[in-house]
Amino acid sequence: MNLASYIDHTVLKADTSHEDIIRLCQEAAEHRFASVCVNPCYVKLAAHRLAGSGVRTCTVIGFPLGANTTAVKVFEAEDAIANGADEIDMVINIGAAKSGQFDFVRDDIKAVVEAVHARGKLIKVIIETCLLNEVEKRQVIQAVVDAGADFIKTSTGFSTGGATVEDIRLFKSMVGEMGIKASGGVRNREQAMAMIEAGATRIGTSGGVAIVGGGEHRGKY
Repeated sequence: MNLASYIDHTVLKADTSHEDIIRLCQEAAEHRFASVCVNPCYVKLAAHRLAGSGVRTCTVIGFPLGANTTAVKVFEAEDAIANGADEIDMVINIGAAKSGQFDFVRDDIKAVVEAVHARGKLIKVIIETCLLNEVEKRQVIQAVVDAGADFIKTSTGFSTGGATVEDIRLFKSMVGEMGIKASGGVRNREQAMAMIEAGATRIGTSGGVAIVGGGEHRGKY
């Protein structure tokens, strides 16, 4: 298995520097990771540094709270794509999900999906599983499916918990051929392989170098 091809090499901390992004892109190109995932302000830099490498540029939208209006999420996605993003990871409106407003959650996702797909790009939807109970997870997973997203993703890595094998299995049982991204707390090869065996097709982590090298990443995400 080419484990590197599953990894979205990620740096999203508030204090991430220009030099951090350059290093991230160098590592991603060296190891041939699937993508780098960076905050929107660094999309243009990452896309420039990765040109010709085969590594895609991913960014986050409505991150990390999911509480922006739909119009703002759509604008963020369009702006990111104009700056060179290949993939968009958007956060659902978590508060709406907790309020039982699942039609709103679906429509919020769908608006961003349509904007991203109209530009020929790929979209992943972060549902922040640690904040949802079992019933809410199932309702939100269905909303993601109904909205036509390309991937469903567990976590931002900035809340109370990250990916679990149980949640990946739940995703797999409901989403058909949709991609599944496990993110948050995947720090070593053993954890990454467990997620993949459960059904994950991408791994979001800042520990990609340690994971492919058989080590242990000490960071949070």
